[in-house]
Amino acid sequence: MQFADLDVDTMQRNLPVVKLVESALLHGEGHLTSAGALQVETGKFTGRSPKDKFIVKEEQTINHIAWGGVNQSLTPEQFDLLHEKAIDYMAYRKLYIFDGYAGADKDYRLPIRVINEYAWQNLFVHQLFIRPTAEELQTHDAEFTVIALPGLKADPITDGTNSETFIAVSFSKKIVLIGGTHYAGEMKKSIFSVLNYLLPFQGVMPMHCSANVGEAGDTALFFGLSGTGKTTLSADPERRLIGDDEHGWSDSGVFNFEGGCYAKCIGLTEKKEPQIWNAIRFGSVLENVSIDAVSGEADYSSNELTENTRAAYPIDYIDDSVIPGVAGHPNVIIFLTADAYGVLPPVSKLTKEQAMYHFLSGYTSKLAGTERGVTEPEATFSACFGGPFLPLRPSVYAEMLGDKITKHNARVYLVNTGWSGGPYGVGKRMDLAYTRAMITAIIDGSIEDAQFASHPIFGTHIPNTIPHVPSELLDPRQVWADKEDYDRQAKQLAQRFQQNFEKFSDASEAIRAAGPQL
Repeated sequence: MQFADLDVDTMQRNLPVVKLVESALLHGEGHLTSAGALQVETGKFTGRSPKDKFIVKEEQTINHIAWGGVNQSLTPEQFDLLHEKAIDYMAYRKLYIFDGYAGADKDYRLPIRVINEYAWQNLFVHQLFIRPTAEELQTHDAEFTVIALPGLKADPITDGTNSETFIAVSFSKKIVLIGGTHYAGEMKKSIFSVLNYLLPFQGVMPMHCSANVGEAGDTALFFGLSGTGKTTLSADPERRLIGDDEHGWSDSGVFNFEGGCYAKCIGLTEKKEPQIWNAIRFGSVLENVSIDAVSGEADYSSNELTENTRAAYPIDYIDDSVIPGVAGHPNVIIFLTADAYGVLPPVSKLTKEQAMYHFLSGYTSKLAGTERGVTEPEATFSACFGGPFLPLRPSVYAEMLGDKITKHNARVYLVNTGWSGGPYGVGKRMDLAYTRAMITAIIDGSIEDAQFASHPIFGTHIPNTIPHVPSELLDPRQVWADKEDYDRQAKQLAQRFQQNFEKFSDASEAIRAAGPQL
C-alpha cells in the first residue's frame, strides 16, 4: 500500500479542540484536570530520545549534513522499509490529521501535515503549530509531512535503527517518521530540525530561543537548552511574548516557528509563574503531571513520573502575546545556562567574539528528565544551544549570529540560572527573583550603569551591582565557602570548554582567544 492510497477525506482532519478532547477521553488516552486541561502519560519515554534520531543520506543531504553522533544516517532503502511499515500500520487505524504551518512569517513559513494515531497527540500539534484560517485550510498543500505512530516499533536488525524507537527524516521525500515513543516533543523538534536545515539556504538564521518584545518595540532573545529558563524568563507580564522555543531571524526581523508553548512545569506555582499557570486550562495538554484521582487537581511538585513534566498550550493563552509572532530585530541577546558546577557568574556581558565562542560551545547542564537516562544535572556542551537539532555545521549558524550582532548592534549577555555557592549538591539554584531582576536590568539597559570587571579565567565582564540583587552574588567566587575549591572547579570547567572547542577547527583565532584562558 502507498501513502496516496489512504483516504485522507475519511480521516479526522483539523478537528476542533473540543472534539479532540472528547475523542481522547472516549478512548482512555487521558483525564481532565480540575483546571480543564487534558492530562496524559507517555510511558517509558518522558523525554526526547536523541540516539534514535536519523536523517536519510541521499543526494540532497549528503554534502550538507554534519554527519556524526548527532546526525545519524539511514539509507534510502531503510527509510523506505520504515515508510512501508507505517503505511501498512495506518491502513487499519483511525487517524487524525492536522494541516497547518511552521513559521509565523508568511515569506518563510513551511506548510506541514501531521498524522497521528492518538487524539491527544493531534491536540498537541494543533496547539503547538500555527493553525490555518478556514480559507487557508481550503488551499493548504503540505510541503512536509510528519507521521507519528507511537505503537509502531522498528526492528533494529532489519531497519538499521538503534532500538524499537525511531525519528527519521527524509528531505527528498519530505517526510518525518516517528515510531516507538509517545513523547509528543519529538514531533515539534523534528520540524525544528527540518527548518534548521532549510532556512539558512534562504538567508534566515534558525534559533533555539524564546523571544519577547517591549512597548517600545525592543526585542529580546533568550537562548538555552531545556530547563535553563527560556520559557519562564520570556513569559514576562511587562513584555509581550513572541514565542517560547524556536524562531527565525531574517532580514526583516524575528519570527516564531510555532503557534504555542511547551513549558516545563515541575515546581510550577501561580506566584512564581502566573502566565504559565493561567495558560493551563481547557485545550491545554499536561504531559506526565500527576493528578489527584478524586479532585483532578494537578500536583506540579511531584516528579513521580518524571522531572520533565510539560504543559502544551496555544500562545494566545498567554495574555497579550504577539500574534502573528513577528517582531523587529533584537536589541538584546541572552544566553541562558544552568551551570551545575556553580562556577559561572550569574550574569556577565560578552563581546561579539565571546558571544560566538559561547554560542558554539552551548554549555549548560542537562536537567533530570529532559532526555532518557538523565536523572540528575549533567554538564554538557550543545553547539548553538541546540546541537541535537542542527543538521548543518555549527559554524554556519555561528557565522550568521556574528553577522547579525554586528549589523544590528545587539548587546549579548550570559546568564547562569544554575547553581551558586558551590556545585550541585553543595550550592543552591539561583533564586528566580534575582534572575528576573538581572534580566530586567539587561533589557532596560540599567546594567550598563554598573562597573564591570573581567572574570580572571573566563574573561566575561561581571557587573558590580544590579538593582534588587545582593552584590556579593554577582561574583561567584565570593559566595563559595572554600575559595581555593572554587578556583579548582573553575579551572576544571575551563579545561572542559577548551577540550570541547577543539572540534571547531574552522573557528577563527579571534573566537578561540575569546574563550577561557588558563
